[in-house]
Amino acid sequence: MTGMLRRWKRRVFEALGIDPEPVVVTLWSGPAEMCGRMQAEVESLLPEYRHVVVSEGGAAGRCGLRVGQGTPVELALRVKQALRGKRIGMVAALFGAGAEGEALRQAAFLVAPSKVLAYNTRLERLHLRVWDALTAYLFLAGVPLGRAQARPWWWPLPHRRTFAPDEVKVVEGRAAPAARRAVAVLTPFQPWPLSHGGAVRMYHLLREAAVEFDIHLFCFLEPGEEATPGPLGHFCRRITYVAKPRYHEPRWSTIAPAETREYRSPVMERELERFRGEHPGAPVQVEFTQLAGYRGEILVEHDITFDLYRQIHERARTRASWWDWWRWRRFEGKALRRFERVVAMSAKDARMAGRACDVIPNGVDLERFAFTPEGEGREVLFVGSFRHFPNAAAFRFLWSEIWPRVRAVCPEARLTVVAGPEAGAHWRAFTGEERLPEGEGIVLHEFVADVAPLYRAANLVVIPTLYSAGTNLKALEAMASGRAIVATPSGVGGLGLVDGESVAIASEAEGLARLCVELLGDGARRARLAEAAAGVARREFGWEQLGKKQRKLWRSLAPERLRIRKLSPQDGLAVNTIQAASTQAAHWDFAGYPAETTWVAETEPAGGEVAGGEAAGAKSLVVGFVAARCVAAGENEVLNLAVAPEWRRQGVARRLLDVAFGAMPGEWFLEVRESNEEARRLYESLGFQPAGRRVGYYRGPEEDALILKRC
Repeated sequence: MTGMLRRWKRRVFEALGIDPEPVVVTLWSGPAEMCGRMQAEVESLLPEYRHVVVSEGGAAGRCGLRVGQGTPVELALRVKQALRGKRIGMVAALFGAGAEGEALRQAAFLVAPSKVLAYNTRLERLHLRVWDALTAYLFLAGVPLGRAQARPWWWPLPHRRTFAPDEVKVVEGRAAPAARRAVAVLTPFQPWPLSHGGAVRMYHLLREAAVEFDIHLFCFLEPGEEATPGPLGHFCRRITYVAKPRYHEPRWSTIAPAETREYRSPVMERELERFRGEHPGAPVQVEFTQLAGYRGEILVEHDITFDLYRQIHERARTRASWWDWWRWRRFEGKALRRFERVVAMSAKDARMAGRACDVIPNGVDLERFAFTPEGEGREVLFVGSFRHFPNAAAFRFLWSEIWPRVRAVCPEARLTVVAGPEAGAHWRAFTGEERLPEGEGIVLHEFVADVAPLYRAANLVVIPTLYSAGTNLKALEAMASGRAIVATPSGVGGLGLVDGESVAIASEAEGLARLCVELLGDGARRARLAEAAAGVARREFGWEQLGKKQRKLWRSLAPERLRIRKLSPQDGLAVNTIQAASTQAAHWDFAGYPAETTWVAETEPAGGEVAGGEAAGAKSLVVGFVAARCVAAGENEVLNLAVAPEWRRQGVARRLLDVAFGAMPGEWFLEVRESNEEARRLYESLGFQPAGRRVGYYRGPEEDALILKRC
C-alpha cells in the first residue's frame, strides 16, 4: 500500500511539473558556528535527501544560495524563485540568536509554513505544529525544549506526565557489627565522587560516623548515571540507589517548589519503609530541604533555602521570583516544624530557621588541604560547580564585571576555574549561552578529581557569590591551604572570618577588583590574611571534630546498644577476663585502676551470649574498658585500653576514648607496643602523634613502647 501511494504521489508531482524528490532547506539565520552545526545535524538526519543552504550573505556548505538583504516576504520569494520546480520537504532555521538573521527566520514560515524544523541556541530541535501551538510558542520564546513540552498535572489535553522509574540497585557494603546502631541517610545524589561541596560534606561525615554506627545510605541516580559506590562501601552497611523521577511539569505550576516534586518517588518511600521494618526505632536523616517531603527524624539544612530565594527576589523583583520565595518559605517552614531535629550549617542559619537546631558546619580535610607556602605568580582561583546555580551566577559576575577590571590593571593575572561536571550544560541552562567562557588569561576545568594541587598553585582565591546560604566549602579549602581570599560577605558567611584580618571583603565589582589587584601585588598582606584564616580552619572545621558532633546527634536518637559508665567493684571479673585476652595490652591489677577515671563499655546480652566473662542471663555485658589518670594540670595519660576479642573493630575503643577525652580536657599521652599496628592506627585517627620511645618497656614478650601525644 505504501509503495503504491509513493508511485501515485510521484506521478502527481511529475504531472504538475514538480520534482518528486524533496529538498531540505537550511537557513543560516544566526551565528555561522551554530548554523554550521545545525546544518551538519540536518544532513545526518536526512542523508537521502538533497540539501540547500540559504544565507543572506555567503553561507558555507554545499549548494549555497545567497539571497541578500530584504524583508521576510522578499527573502521568501527569492528562495521560492531559486527552488522553482522543486518540492520543499523541510525548512530548518535557527531561532533565538538575536537580531542576526531575523528576517530570514521569519521567511521560513512563508517558504513552507507546515514544515519548519526550529532549532534554538542550545541546538535543540522541534517540528513546529499548529496542533501543538503552545509548545511552539514557548520554544520560540527561548524556553528549553524539555520545559516547553512540560504541562501541569491538571492539563486537560494529552501530554507527557511525570513518572518514577521502578529501578532499584542495592550494593552491600561492610558487615554489620553487633555494637553499631543502624541509621539511614537519604540524599538527592550519591556522595561519591567528590565533585561538589554537598558530596564532600556527606562523604566525610559518613566516614567519621561509621566508626560507631551501621549506616544505610539511600540516594537518587540521575537518568543515565551509573552507581559508583567507591570507598562508600567500606564504611556503609548498604547503599540503595533509586532512579530519580522524570519530572515533566512546568516549574511554576505547583504550590510545592518544583525541586521538591522532582524527588517524589514511591519506590524510595517503599525502600525507606523496608529499612524501618528491619530496624525499629532507627533514625532516618534527610539531607537537603528538597527531600523534606520524606518522613524522617533529622533534617539537614545545607542552606536555609527560602533565604536564598529571598535574596534572589530582592535583586530580581519579578512575579516569578516572588512566587519561588513564597513557595519555599511555606514548604520549608512546615518542614522545619515537622522534624524532631534540624541540623544547620552555622549559628546564622540556625537563627533564620526559627527553632532550636544542632549546628554542624561544613568542614575541611586538614591533611589533604594542608597549609603550604605559595609560589611566585599572579594566579587567581575560582572553584564552584555550576550545577549549583549560585556558583554559576558568581562566576558570571566574576567574568563579566570583576575580571576585566583586574586584567586592565594586572594583565599578567591568570584565572583558573573549576566548574564541576557537565559545566557546559549547566552554564547553558543558567545563561542561555552556548559555549563556556574562554579567552586569554583563563583556564576552565570541568570535573577535577583533586582540587588540592590547584589551591597550592594559586596565589589568591576569589569567592564573589551574589546569592548564598549555609557555608562555602571552597572557602574552607582555601583557608586550610593557606591562600588569601577575596569574597563578597555571603561568600564567607558563617565562617567567623574578619574583614581585613583573615579575609578581604567587598560587595561590588569595583571593590572586589581593587582588592584582587592590591593583594596580587602585596605578598606580605596575602600571607597575613592566609595565616589568620588557616588558624580558624584548624581550630573549628576539621572533619574529626565535626564527626563527633554527628555521632553525638545520632547517639541521642538511635536505640542504645552500647553504654559507657564508670568502673564499679563488680566489674573485676569482666575486666580481668578482657585483660587476659588482650595479649598486646598492659596487664594491671584490678585494684590499681582509679575508679573515678576508669570507664567500662557494656551492652545488653543477645541470645545468651557471654562477653568479658559475664555469665549468661546477666543484666549487661562488659565488653571493654579504658583507664586514665591526670599526671599534671592539663596533662593526662591513658593507663590501659582493652576490648573483648569478639567486640573489636566495632567502635568500642573509640567510644571509650571519646568519653575520657571529654571528661579530662588537655594533652594526652600513652604507650603502645611498636608491633600493635591496629592500635596505632586507631590512635593516629584520634590525633595522636609519636613523641618518644621507651626501650624494653613491655614484658611477655619484651618489646619497645612508642610514646604518643595528643594535643
